[in-house]
Amino acid sequence: MYKVIISFGNNVINLQGIIATFVGEIFILCCSNFSKLGSETCPNLGYTVNILRDFLWNFYIKKLVFCAFSPIKEGSKVYSLCYVLSVSLGDYVFGFSIFGNIGNLVFCKNRVNVRFRWCVEAPAASIIERVSVFESLSTGIISVDTIVPIGRGQRELVLGDRQTGKSSIGIDTILNQRFPKVFCVFVPIGQKSTSILEVFMSIISRDSSFFVTFLVSSSSNSAVSQYLFSYFGAGLSEFFIYICGSSVFMFIDDLSKHAGSFREISLLLRRPPGREAYPGEIFFVHSRLLERAAKLAPSLGGGSISCIPVIETLAGDLGAFIATNVISITDGQISLSQKLYNSGILPCVDVGLSVTRVGSAAQWDGMKLYGSTFKLELAQFMELQAFSQFSSDLPLDTKLRLNRSTKVVELLKQINKFIISLGF
Repeated sequence: MYKVIISFGNNVINLQGIIATFVGEIFILCCSNFSKLGSETCPNLGYTVNILRDFLWNFYIKKLVFCAFSPIKEGSKVYSLCYVLSVSLGDYVFGFSIFGNIGNLVFCKNRVNVRFRWCVEAPAASIIERVSVFESLSTGIISVDTIVPIGRGQRELVLGDRQTGKSSIGIDTILNQRFPKVFCVFVPIGQKSTSILEVFMSIISRDSSFFVTFLVSSSSNSAVSQYLFSYFGAGLSEFFIYICGSSVFMFIDDLSKHAGSFREISLLLRRPPGREAYPGEIFFVHSRLLERAAKLAPSLGGGSISCIPVIETLAGDLGAFIATNVISITDGQISLSQKLYNSGILPCVDVGLSVTRVGSAAQWDGMKLYGSTFKLELAQFMELQAFSQFSSDLPLDTKLRLNRSTKVVELLKQINKFIISLGF
């Protein structure tokens, strides 16, 4: 069955016709150069988001268009495909792949090696299907692996101001998964295409491209694309843990732009705004995404999805609306300090504000024995350093502690000149 477009604007279309649809259903817009389903032209695709009644009690449907490859006009017909929003998967996702076209991801008509379709809005694993996090996910960053260790199946938030090294933590983690055989999914949302290309070249130059997949939604893409690409990354990760039983690392950069794209979509759909013009379900949007990271039980293959989302703060404000929401969802956070960055301490991990709720359960025994006291020593070092500025005569014990803590800080410095030079 088909429906007729009555209005279109900003990737939002209103339809009227026979009601035979459901929320999340994929549809095809038949325009002037796409008159039938067998055409070789890439079709305009979208999905249903609202089913409402107008003031005359007539049904009308609101849909979002992924990519408008051809002009959309009022009166055009819309054909339903009768399946929910899903991502096409096959052998081409292995190794280094870049997906930048959301229409090709959903439709994938010209690919001959498509074997599976995975539902994008799949429910997260239940509590019974999960086990406690006990395997370590080594990031290759000494300050992170010793102070705030990350386990396979954990959700660890990275937040900080602009250009404090947030993205470099995730990129270094991807580069460090070359030998542990962890499949990596990188989802840059709203980033500049040149920055994404530089990351691409850095991974290629380090011969680490055979286990990485990029799902690119740059700043030039529509708000619908930027909103949905994180869910496509989660669906791709779930395919590998359920079907292949492997460990997956998903890096989302960043959720601030993801929330902004969802706010834009909600305002276009005329949903009532809430705090800071964000819709009321913004917490549910992020929790539905991040709860799909889990460590599965051995009966389900024992796979895991480890997720590191990024939040950009303004002047170190951790009490912002989106930041507090995501902090309450994740299993800990790595806070980056602009003051430490300016003083040359890289990575600029703020020990006082960084925490992991998994703790040392997901830490290597040798690292646990070696770095168990680092966090306490660094926290005391910050206090002693502040008091030592007002006193010229310090006790011997305080001088020894300051001397040792200074050496610990120098030990934890780890500068990746190539990544830092990219401006991340």
